[in-house]
Formats: sequence, C-alpha cells, structure tokens
Amino acid sequence: MTAQDILARLIAFDTVSHKSNLPLIEWVEAYLSDHGVASHRVYDETGEKANLIASIGPQDAPGIILSGHVDVVPVEGQPWSTDPFEATVIDGRMYGRGSSDMKGFCACVLAAVPRMVAASLATPLHIVFSYDEEVGCIGVRGAIREIADWPVKPRACIVGEPTMMQVVLGHKTKRSIRVTVRGKSGHSSLAPDFVNAVEYAARLSVFISDIGRDFAATGAVDPLYDVGHTTAHVGMLHGGTQLNIVPDEAVFDYEFRAIREDDADALVARVETYAREELEPAMKAVHPDAGFDFHEISGVDGLDTEPEADVVSFVKALAQRNDHAKVAFGTEGGLFQTMADIPTVVIGPGDIGRAHKADEYIGLDEIAAGSAFIERLIERCRG
Repeated sequence: MTAQDILARLIAFDTVSHKSNLPLIEWVEAYLSDHGVASHRVYDETGEKANLIASIGPQDAPGIILSGHVDVVPVEGQPWSTDPFEATVIDGRMYGRGSSDMKGFCACVLAAVPRMVAASLATPLHIVFSYDEEVGCIGVRGAIREIADWPVKPRACIVGEPTMMQVVLGHKTKRSIRVTVRGKSGHSSLAPDFVNAVEYAARLSVFISDIGRDFAATGAVDPLYDVGHTTAHVGMLHGGTQLNIVPDEAVFDYEFRAIREDDADALVARVETYAREELEPAMKAVHPDAGFDFHEISGVDGLDTEPEADVVSFVKALAQRNDHAKVAFGTEGGLFQTMADIPTVVIGPGDIGRAHKADEYIGLDEIAAGSAFIERLIERCRG
C-alpha cells in the first residue's frame, strides 16, 4: 500500500478524541503483523483507547522514535464540502479530517514499514501512535513512561506534526485552567449584601490579562516565535441567570503559553495567590463559603531543543534544508523531552494552518515529501 492508500484508510476511522480509537489501532496492528512486525498497546484507564508501540531493528542499540497521534478534532458545525471521514482527492489534494493533522505523517511511516523490515537496520526505528493529543497531550504519557524504562534509551524522537517539512525546535509551555467562583445570590436591589461571582470572576480575569500585557511590554522575547513573548488569555466566562439576581457562581477558563524564560506553573500559582489573598477576604467577609476553586484542564510541556544538538543536524540532513523554527501550537515533543530526556524535534508533511477547520487537506506532493524523508531516514539507519 502507498502512503496515499493508507492515509485514505486512516481518515475513514472516526477518531475524534471523545471516541474510541481501537478500530484504527486494530487495523494498524494487523497491517504491521502482515509485515512481520510485532506491536503492543498501552491502554487508558477505561480500556477504550490505546497507544500503539512497535519496534523494527535490533533491541540493543539506541533507536529513533517516530511519533504521531491518531485522534482528531470534531467536525460538527463546520461547512465541509466533502465527507470529512472519506478521503477525497481533488486537484492534487486529499481532503479529510486528520489529513494534515496528523494522519498524513502516520501514513508515510506505515507505508515505509516494508522497507524498514527489509533494510536490516543497524539503528532501530520505534513507531509510537498515541491517543488524546488534541485534548492536552494526555494519551502519549503512558507510552512515554514505558519508553523511559527501556534498558536502551532511544537516541532521538521525531514528532511528525505538520510543519511543511520544516525542522521545528520548540514550542511554548501551555497551562489551561478552569476557575469556578463561588458567591452568594440574592435580589439585586440588595446587591452589597451578597457576593457577586461574576464580578469577582471579572476582577481575576483582568488580573490575568494584565499579566499578559506586562509580558508584551517588558517580558523576555524569543524571536523565533511569531508572538515572541509569554501570553495570557481568558477564553470563556459564564455566570448569572438574569439581571435582577446576584449570581452565586461563575466559571471561566484561561491559559498561559510561556517561552523558556518564564515559568508557566509559577504564573498559575501567582493567579491563585492573588485570588486567595487579595479577593477572597472581601468575599468571605460577606459569606464564609464564598471563594475560588481551580482545576487544571490540560498542560503541554514546552519543547526547546538547542540548534546545535545532534538530533537537529541529523534531521536537517534528512529534510535537506538548513533552516529551523519554533511554532505557536503545542505538540507531544515536549513530553518526550521532559519525561524521558529524549532529544526531540518536530517535522512532518502538511500545514497546521489547514487543521481544525472545514475542508482540511494535504497535498499529494506533501505526502510524497514526507515519504521521501522517511526513506532517507531508513537509509541512514542501515549502518
């Protein structure tokens, strides 16, 4: 099967993150088995989702991980011109959910499996396909914990997110937090006698936004990012039922995306400290049960590989280009780096600008470029 054939099969599996990915995993297992490659699953707590790990080559040599996620984002409410779960080729483009992000890379890897098996590799190649990347890089953590205990640590990891085959060395650390504000309701004509949860949610939201403005004005800057400083963002705020009732609850979500020079966890702690020390005393003076609850929605560890690292020069040679970049979106690459100390870069076919929207596609020439990259990797791993 060609990479294009395999991608069409992968797109046909509806692996939106809230659904099981096991039908796709079963298909990949069978495909690998047909080529004599053993694989095994690392399940989630429910047993309804799994990572898949397969290795080709010697077990006693440091290998290279080829990492990709197989979950995709929803399509509901998007004006698709084609069936998002049926690959459609039009004018040299394959349309379908996940075509760019990032089943295209997974297809390039799988199409090359017969050549990997026939190559008598001296450097092993490890295929790692994960679940729930799109909801906070959740699934791959189980696979990484297993890999961290391998007797021979992999020498490098290549995460195949869509970068138009540009070598990416870094992305920001992300922390996403949900804040629930507990107030005390009553008639709005007596508002001072109660605790307005929406008001205190707004006050804390402004504090978070002010942190972001300070970083924009005076913070450290990494010029490789399109937005070079750490950012703060409040994305949703809900509260209240009608105007003449003082709202007793409000909920809002915020995030920090931090460059290497700034500590995202320290920023989250700073927000909670402000809420506890500056806002809660006045709330509790009116009603003792008023206050704030904080819950981490998701966290993505940043990736920051030095340009001089061996993995960077190795992958640049495979990509046949000398430039590198950093990207705004998060990947699983930071987790391979922080959890298992594996040097990591991100490179893959497709364009992140087409992801998460209607009529997502990947160019057939981009699939060919991804396949050529994997073929050059196989040649380098022969000896």
